[in-house]
Amino acid sequence: MYRELWISLASLLRSYAAVHGLHKGIEAEIESDAHRITARHGDRCLKLDRNNNAVTWTRENGTSGVLELTDHGRLRSPEGEEEMDMAAEAWARELMTGDASR
Repeated sequence: MYRELWISLASLLRSYAAVHGLHKGIEAEIESDAHRITARHGDRCLKLDRNNNAVTWTRENGTSGVLELTDHGRLRSPEGEEEMDMAAEAWARELMTGDASR
């Protein structure tokens, strides 16, 4: 089940990055496999590494954290749960525009 959720997360990130780049004619490079998603645009980079349901995220500046994929298709952090699409949209927006506001 977590593999399917992982594939969905990569697809969501790819789609939202494309949407955020449309008006500027820019694209992100999104690579994914069974255990890693890497999203790059310019000097910005987001790496997501999956170990079963644990997801470690790392940014180009060295900041990182750990999230958990839940059975309901959400991402859980110490602050609470968030829908995968909302997390992917926020990551894509920041990657493509530099806007980290939520």
